[in-house]
Amino acid sequence: MLELSNGIAVSYCGKMFADAGADVVKVESAQGDSLRGRSAGGPPGALFGYLAASKKSVANIGRPEVTDLLAGADVVLTDLTDGWTLHDITAHTGAAAVVVAVTPFGTTGPYVDDRVIANEFILQALCGSTAGRGWPEDEPVQAGGQLGEWLAGTFAAAVAAATARHAARSGRGEIVDVSTYEAMVIAMGGLSAMSASVLGADSLLGQRSLELPSIVPTADGMVGFCTITAQQFQDFLVLIDRADLLDDAELASFDGRVARRDEFLDTVTRWTRARTTREVVDLAVGFRIPVAPIATPEMLPAIDHFVQRGVFVQSEAGVLQPRVPYRSGAMATRPPGRAPGLGADNGKVHWPPRSRPTAVADADALPLADTRITDFTAFWAGPVATQLLGTLGADVIKVEGVRRPDGMRFSAGRPPTWDQWWEWGPVFLCSNNNKRGVSIELSTDAGRATALELIAASDLVIENFSPRVMANFGLDWAAVREANPRAIMVRMPAFGLDGPWRDRVGFAQTMEQATGMAWMTGHADGPPVIPRGVCDPIAGLHAAFAAVAALAIRDRDGTGMHVESTMVEAALNVAAEMLVEYSRSGVTMRRNGNRGPDAGPQGVYRCRGEDDWVALAATDDAARTALARLLGRPDLRAGDWREQADEADKLISAWTARRPVAEAVEALRAAGVAAARVTPAPELLRDPHLHARGFWETVDHPVAGSFLCTGMPFAFLGKPRRWIRRVPPLYGQHTGEVLTGLLGRGDDELSALARSGTISDRPAGL
Repeated sequence: MLELSNGIAVSYCGKMFADAGADVVKVESAQGDSLRGRSAGGPPGALFGYLAASKKSVANIGRPEVTDLLAGADVVLTDLTDGWTLHDITAHTGAAAVVVAVTPFGTTGPYVDDRVIANEFILQALCGSTAGRGWPEDEPVQAGGQLGEWLAGTFAAAVAAATARHAARSGRGEIVDVSTYEAMVIAMGGLSAMSASVLGADSLLGQRSLELPSIVPTADGMVGFCTITAQQFQDFLVLIDRADLLDDAELASFDGRVARRDEFLDTVTRWTRARTTREVVDLAVGFRIPVAPIATPEMLPAIDHFVQRGVFVQSEAGVLQPRVPYRSGAMATRPPGRAPGLGADNGKVHWPPRSRPTAVADADALPLADTRITDFTAFWAGPVATQLLGTLGADVIKVEGVRRPDGMRFSAGRPPTWDQWWEWGPVFLCSNNNKRGVSIELSTDAGRATALELIAASDLVIENFSPRVMANFGLDWAAVREANPRAIMVRMPAFGLDGPWRDRVGFAQTMEQATGMAWMTGHADGPPVIPRGVCDPIAGLHAAFAAVAALAIRDRDGTGMHVESTMVEAALNVAAEMLVEYSRSGVTMRRNGNRGPDAGPQGVYRCRGEDDWVALAATDDAARTALARLLGRPDLRAGDWREQADEADKLISAWTARRPVAEAVEALRAAGVAAARVTPAPELLRDPHLHARGFWETVDHPVAGSFLCTGMPFAFLGKPRRWIRRVPPLYGQHTGEVLTGLLGRGDDELSALARSGTISDRPAGL
């Protein structure tokens, strides 16, 4: 595998392949990957060491040497920096090579044509993420840790793995065009946009807010709660000794808590400040309320669950870092080695040109067209994994219980007074395309037997229940293996299949609190803030990558396997910078509002108009000089901006306050300064670039009607971009089709299953 990059996204994609055992060679300029010089305050190179461990480096070599490597590569990963174009690369790769380009906006579209400059910060402003974070009267704030780049790299790795496996079996590769912006729309702004698309004016999402309750101080630190369900909030009130508020209808609603947030937060913090973090966590766990300590760089290595599970390992350089976030006894992963010196492998890498392999798969088919999946996942993380695999061609059969359907059917949609109100959940509708839906009550003997028949007919079994659930159903790994020795079972527990936190309830917000993501998000003088939700797709994409890796091993060895792909460990891998910086240099990274490591000045500034903000980032000295001229201060030197950051913010704020946001963006971009409106998520539905690239796809749903749905953040160049082939299933929509067509059940058997409550066309009690 060849890697040509200067940033996090492609480097992390390459790391995922290196972890899985691939021979990854970095092609670098004479200056080296820009990450070699990145520092959080200590000696540079901690993040580079994490991302480049076990890779090789060739640097400052001529084009003929690079083209020889291209001819021998199975996969080429690139961000199209250092002067490389897709044509330069594909002119020299073999017929079965997979080339994956990860760029801010993709390789085509209006923002590419207009040469819009964008770093992670600008992309967060564009994708709806920044606009939704903070209180309405306050400055909106970015998610810390450059999560969008890590996300894009994970998307790239999952699609590259599936496509490379197919290329090796079919003899024909692909060019994969991955857009970081589109990945961020899906995971960081798209849920509010989807809500607006499905529900219109009735959408409850999209307004800038913070969670209540969320992160609050304790006697010795901070703790984070997550109360998604009404029951969890009621239990929370009992936890903080305020059962007298259970009948307060206003507090029961999120809007009511916002209206009374000072009163509510005072009530909560008076209780939490009187107790240690450990005491608060232990009490909340007893109530099954999602809870976590707010992890700092210093705390992470000492958290009991991480210690007992061996989550952190030392690299050969002696730096503590997260291990690979999935594991299996049948799947070897590579322990972290040393990062290569610049050009350390010059003259040592010799790959002969690849010949076209013998085709055993249809080259015109989608990469996973020969794969069937029994999908027991729910909420968001698991469905993201199975939707990606279904998008790439797998036949995904989504199993929902009669008594316990996917909870996202009921989240943020229509009220129970609506007919078929369980079909309106926006998150469900955007994460369950390309699946067939069946209802099977797994707690019954007949349901278990039916599920085992499905498993026997499948290649992959994927679930994300808490660890005890599948065993309670009699569907643990032993039962799966007995039903189908070739089955691969991928399990996605929140915290793992063992360890002190094994049976705790955990959502994405909990992962963000426990891994340091929240610690890195928020204003410097304020409390940590959760990035909100990105851990779900990150966990799902890592699980999808692990599933494809397992399929490749089964291609070779012919046997199934059990894979644990843990949500919290996936989050730790993409939040790793603060740990590796602390381990290597003792530097404690922390949140810094809207400032960032690769631009200055960088921030969001209020414009003329109602709640209109512009985001700008001066990414180099030329941009800083241009900004100084635009502001009428040509005397400002490039270095003045960082030395006088607060004064610079005042100067920029005075300039933006006099201008409408569109005028400010136009003037800044014309001057060569990266800029964008801080875009409310619902406006993404009208984004010209997303429409021009075919990102939004129209879904005609039998209950929710016609709406725009998020597609995938990638395209196979030269092929039509239409990823949604099957709309999200109605509850139990394909039960008869699957049980008769796949399992051979007759009409009398279906009727008996329906009478016993084993199958149904609507959730129990509705």
